[in-house]
Amino acid sequence: MSLKQKLKNNELTVGSWVTIGHQSVVEIMASAGFDWLTIDMEHSVIDLTMAQNLMGHIQAAGMKALVRVSKNEEVIIKRIMDAGADGIIVPMVNSREDAEQAVRYVKYPPMGKRGVGLARAQKYGTGFDEYKQWLNDESVIIAQVEHIDSVNNLEEIISTPGIDGIMVGPYDLSGSMNVPGEYDRPEVKKALLKVEEVCKKANFPLGFHVIAPEYDKLKEKIDLGYSFLAFSLDFLFLGQKAREEMAKVK
Repeated sequence: MSLKQKLKNNELTVGSWVTIGHQSVVEIMASAGFDWLTIDMEHSVIDLTMAQNLMGHIQAAGMKALVRVSKNEEVIIKRIMDAGADGIIVPMVNSREDAEQAVRYVKYPPMGKRGVGLARAQKYGTGFDEYKQWLNDESVIIAQVEHIDSVNNLEEIISTPGIDGIMVGPYDLSGSMNVPGEYDRPEVKKALLKVEEVCKKANFPLGFHVIAPEYDKLKEKIDLGYSFLAFSLDFLFLGQKAREEMAKVK
């Protein structure tokens, strides 16, 4: 079953975040059994050439390759999709207008306004018709809910045709409320509760980026009904294990 269909069915999928631009990182993380990996082009030094290389390794390992683009902008989204991404995660989608814009940049006319090019996604010119059908049926567009404006406009965002899911970015969401990283503050908890209530009422897939590389934190979100979960990121998995074991030495 495709990732898009699993999202529609609210079926649990777990992925993670790639910020270190080397194929070895992907190959190592593939051994853990993630359903998908997201290449981060917003807060890392990964460039487009590196991203395309990583996509190939992610897909070769049987996972879906998503890209968190740097912004909701036509050129970067077009180029990432042409490079062969299975879908995109779009930061700071704070309104229906933002959501509609992301969809237009991913989709070809008549649904969107994306220009037609022939690259890796279209099998370098030999698979355009096949890709055009895939784009309509299987491409994934995730709106990041990482601002209080997004929470307040959530009903409009999730009802936008072409938006397949949302993902809460906890750091930026709390930052937009002037308490960055303070997830236990009552106002942040209230905002998260609203996200959960709105999505559950609409039977829309709930997504969240669980930053800590700890199963208990992930399980909390699963128990709350989240089904599209990013589990930590490459450097935290690496760093936390190293710190824990070295603490025993010292």
